[in-house]
Amino acid sequence: MKDYNFLIKISCLIAVLICYGCSKEFLDEKPSTAIVQPKSLEEFQSLLDNYTANNVTVGLGILSTDEYEYMSDALWLSARTATERNAYIWAKDLYEGEQADDWNKPYTTIFYANNVLAGLENMGGARSNEWKNLKGWALFLRAFANYELVNNFAPIYDQATAANDLGVPLRLKPSIDQLAPRPTVAANYGQILTDLTAATALLPIAIPAANRNRPSKVAAHALFARIYLTRRDYDKAEHHADTCLQLYDKLIDYNALNKTTAIPFSIINDELIYSKYAATRASYGVSNPFVKVAPSLISLYALNDLRLTIFYSRLADGSYITKRGYQGNVYPFVGLATDEVYLIKAECLARRNEAVAAMAVLDRLLAKRWDPNASSPSIPYQNLSASSAQDALKKVLLERRKELVWRGLRWDDLKRLNKEGADIELSRMVNGQRYTLLPNSPKYVFPIPDDEINLSGLTQNQR
Repeated sequence: MKDYNFLIKISCLIAVLICYGCSKEFLDEKPSTAIVQPKSLEEFQSLLDNYTANNVTVGLGILSTDEYEYMSDALWLSARTATERNAYIWAKDLYEGEQADDWNKPYTTIFYANNVLAGLENMGGARSNEWKNLKGWALFLRAFANYELVNNFAPIYDQATAANDLGVPLRLKPSIDQLAPRPTVAANYGQILTDLTAATALLPIAIPAANRNRPSKVAAHALFARIYLTRRDYDKAEHHADTCLQLYDKLIDYNALNKTTAIPFSIINDELIYSKYAATRASYGVSNPFVKVAPSLISLYALNDLRLTIFYSRLADGSYITKRGYQGNVYPFVGLATDEVYLIKAECLARRNEAVAAMAVLDRLLAKRWDPNASSPSIPYQNLSASSAQDALKKVLLERRKELVWRGLRWDDLKRLNKEGADIELSRMVNGQRYTLLPNSPKYVFPIPDDEINLSGLTQNQR
């Protein structure tokens, strides 16, 4: 794949070096398109610590899902970009010539990771713990970015078709002039899992207390659990959820949070495993009048469910907007947190007919989410029960829907659940026209940017 964002990426890299005061040798110019590799562990860490390059992604899936709605045609028409308007109505021509950040940003992260990996391999001497940590960090970043790419720009993983479905170009070297074809989805996931396995062996166990942008073994197992859930490989998803929770299982008691503030969560909190957010127009509603929460979502919360007041603010007209999420940021949190891992564990238990155990895991989470003193609670928050494994699964998926809002996960859930026959159809009325997204529609796969197609000759996704 020819990287048409070379100049942008090099400029970003230069900006990083200026910000962190790195040495001039970092980017000595060469006649070729390659750059001189960083040379010291401190320089490698500066590259990996660039939050904007490595911990910010973009959320076409958030824009496309059923968690929010524009409340008027005028607001939809005044959206910042054509891409945002088009993602909301699942248009065939998504970008209308605009730059496609959802494609570019993950590849920028991969570019940084590849430069660090190449530089580390070129270093002489013994492999210190710091060297191993940095290599694990870079491999984790590359795995996460490749997962985002294949999850957005290729069909969802299906064991029956993954060996034939077209994936996304794999870039494993720091050069920017390499033409790479589209491998299969199976090949994409093979590389992702290889990178993440290697990263897990190298990363430290503990979550960095003050630097949640840095991965750990806890983060690696949480990401494994998410990936295997997407692949519907529930045994492996449960294994990694178990390993993650054995290492770290803290939950926030929502009874202790301030229910009236617009920023209920701090930048660093007990549930946060790995920090990442999506810079999209579907930002938290306190600072964004364009986004209102779908009434169908609000109706799912019971009276004693603290998430209703922690996640949302009610406006004078009766509509709801979102408060800031897990990082206290105006943009949606799409990183890793223990509540997601608990829900993965509970779902996997339900899927293997362990209804009682699934309810016990769900009960532990919900005990931290419910107000025991609320008047007329409609559902108890302790001793949950299910009449069958199917009933347990239904309850877990409902709580996943209510808990993981605005986290970039609903779009993925729609894809995998529809693969299993959930038959969830989305519909919007915009500007006098109704738009519908059918289950398993090819529009769940976003198009590759046209300029990328023109430069590299990649096969375009069909919508």
